[in-house]
Amino acid sequence: MLTGEENEALTRVGPGTPAGELLRRYWHPVAVAAELTEENPTKFVRILGENLVLFRNKRGNVGILEERCPHRGASLSYGRVEERGLACAYHGWLFDASGQCLETPAEPAESKFHLSVKHKAYPVRKYVGFYWAYMGPDPAPMIPPLDIWERKDGRRGVVVYKVIDCNWLQSMENSVDPAHLQILHLDTTWSHKAPSRTRGYIDEVEQVDFEEVPYGIMKKRRFKDGREDNHPLIFPNNLRQANSTQFRVPIDDEHTWHVHVIFDPSETGAETTEEDLPVTYMEPFKEPPEGLHPQARFTMHKPLAQDTMTWETAGIIADRTEERLATSDRGIVMFREILKREINKVQLGIEPIGVFRNGHPIIDTSLDEILDPACKYPRRIWTLAGGIRQI
Repeated sequence: MLTGEENEALTRVGPGTPAGELLRRYWHPVAVAAELTEENPTKFVRILGENLVLFRNKRGNVGILEERCPHRGASLSYGRVEERGLACAYHGWLFDASGQCLETPAEPAESKFHLSVKHKAYPVRKYVGFYWAYMGPDPAPMIPPLDIWERKDGRRGVVVYKVIDCNWLQSMENSVDPAHLQILHLDTTWSHKAPSRTRGYIDEVEQVDFEEVPYGIMKKRRFKDGREDNHPLIFPNNLRQANSTQFRVPIDDEHTWHVHVIFDPSETGAETTEEDLPVTYMEPFKEPPEGLHPQARFTMHKPLAQDTMTWETAGIIADRTEERLATSDRGIVMFREILKREINKVQLGIEPIGVFRNGHPIIDTSLDEILDPACKYPRRIWTLAGGIRQI
């Protein structure tokens, strides 16, 4: 159980909030790269409670700016993309990717006023099918070089889910809650019938452990038949489960963007390039799609539909002052304690965990354990279209 003040500190993500300042120390995917085209060169983006516009100029350079023009507040998402940057549709103020104003057309020809105008802008990178933004202080770190993103012996794909209508922390706490797998997903994950509708498959689990690693928390589950399942929560808002990394990007305090990068190992070593990386958009998991609990009903036909039900029905921002935690919730407690510790470090000017600088070697997340063809136990991995297949 948390106090009200602790719950506020861990859930609120806007500028100046404790969790918001922590989250701004990391790169976050903000848009599917394939969505930014010559025909549609601008895209409105909302992340960490800030409204931004992503754009690609006619030279192919990409930037992300605060959405409202500093002149009169018109949305730059309607701006004209030019050779050097993005021009506001209202009065033509032109900004480059760094936020520097290059022109103010209505001012006298000899005016240097534009030199004094610097609009808020963030660094942008294109990587594994997304444009990423870094919204923290300089110098920007590198995007973590995870094995699942860096390996060259396979193809990658992006899967985009509907926005989750609740706070980011609910979905991330689910990542260190292994007990729910054998119970919540008893009808959607196993090929054999559960011995009990109440206990599901929980009695097949012998032991669950959690270990802090430099990039997050490794969840370790051992079954009574000898199988082991190790996969990490990648701090602060990603889960590497099987061959997928699952981002839970805070749009604001009440909405979360849920997207996956899937790595499909290739027997021939064929690799998908950034230019032809496939994108799959998933159907909504509730009806009506924009509805909220209890008016909306969740489909419950897939594991992620079931997960989404638990995240959203706990409330827009779960009230953790009323919860009753048990021994099976120790992973959640561990994650919260790490969050609080890292928030405190940021407030003291200390770099938090999971921040890596240029030259860091590829990070081993134990991906080979799930992909090893010599493994004697059947494994379930994600397909590039967001489905599940057994290997």
